[in-house]
Amino acid sequence: MYPIDPNDLRRAIVANVTAALAEDVADGDINAALIAEHSEADARVITREPAVICGVDWVNEVFHQLDPGVTLVWHVQDGDRVAPDDTLVEIKGKARSLLTGERAALNFLQLLSATATRAAHFVAMLEGTGVNLLDTRKTLPGLRLAQKYAVTCGGGQSHRMGLYDAFLIKENHITACGGIAATVTAAHKLAPGKMVEVETENLDELEQALAAGADVIMLDNFSLEDTRTAVATAKGRAKLEASGNVNARTLRGIAETGVDYISMGTLTKDVTAIDLSMRLSVDH
Repeated sequence: MYPIDPNDLRRAIVANVTAALAEDVADGDINAALIAEHSEADARVITREPAVICGVDWVNEVFHQLDPGVTLVWHVQDGDRVAPDDTLVEIKGKARSLLTGERAALNFLQLLSATATRAAHFVAMLEGTGVNLLDTRKTLPGLRLAQKYAVTCGGGQSHRMGLYDAFLIKENHITACGGIAATVTAAHKLAPGKMVEVETENLDELEQALAAGADVIMLDNFSLEDTRTAVATAKGRAKLEASGNVNARTLRGIAETGVDYISMGTLTKDVTAIDLSMRLSVDH
């Protein structure tokens, strides 16, 4: 729905890595200082479980910031599927640099690959329906762009990035502004050209949102019967997004009602890190 700007993503990668190294390394890695400064090392990162990979540029940035002399040879790229024991990347350089960067690099790779893998799992369940899977703003603080990018690596799409690039009008906005029509009108006037989405909880609110000229209407916790009625009622006058009570058991049935989008907060907030390992050999 909202493509990710490559320039924004690049800035986020640098900022993410800078923050990660600041919290982990601070004023110096006293553990790595135990190793002779001249020692060279080779390492490889493997996965212990199936996954969809995401995070290559974050790993590259970790070692670039620590030591530009470190070289990385990747056997995969973002979006690739891997099997247990596959080698993802080979790394060569100062032993100190490799060990200092290990945790930060693996943290990014395991989290973002987990997000991509989870997205791919649900996207596969939608095959043949024509429905697009959307993420939400339920991301880990400071890693929104990273996780939203990971969702796209798994085949999903990015919803609005934040509170600034599109309207998502909810119950409290409607109450404060005096109704759906008044709120949608105010939104179009405040920021012409910005997408206006209205969250609705029943078919009456759907009718109001359609009449008001909403671009997208969220069907929040609608029953399957009401969702099918909403699709028939909208007849293409607005895009419809189903949300709420979406899980592996309900996803396919919701998609088969004919909605345009399904959004799932679980894509980014309920991930379990992929099990990765870095194996090191040191030339003394």
